[in-house]
Amino acid sequence: MMMPSIFGERFMDDFFKPFGRSTSSELMRTDVEESESGYVVTMDIPGIKREDVQVELKDGYLTVNVSASSDKNEQQEDGKYIRRERYYGSASRSFYVGDAVTQEDIKAKFENGTLRLEIPKKDVLPETESRHFISIEG
Repeated sequence: MMMPSIFGERFMDDFFKPFGRSTSSELMRTDVEESESGYVVTMDIPGIKREDVQVELKDGYLTVNVSASSDKNEQQEDGKYIRRERYYGSASRSFYVGDAVTQEDIKAKFENGTLRLEIPKKDVLPETESRHFISIEG
């Protein structure tokens, strides 16, 4: 929907989304590529600084957390506000990578608003059933 611009931004474009919010998948567009040796996850996170991104591996799940805040302030010379906006928010995405993958196996790089994660494939060895015999006296 195209609406006229007010103060340089089309504030009504997001108005018709429920509560003006976007989902994590819209904010953190993600591509997952598979190769013979592993996976490459490329996540676009525009406008976010590296220190606002946290990647965690727990119980076989790789979770990317992003938190951001913005404070726009425009005033006239006499101190009256023309526009004052504040935004504080967070988003996260999780991927199951398996229990065999460790923190040291994953390589992460953040550059120009894009997070790149390299995750190796790990062979999961099937658990062998161990049999225990009880000795019988007599």
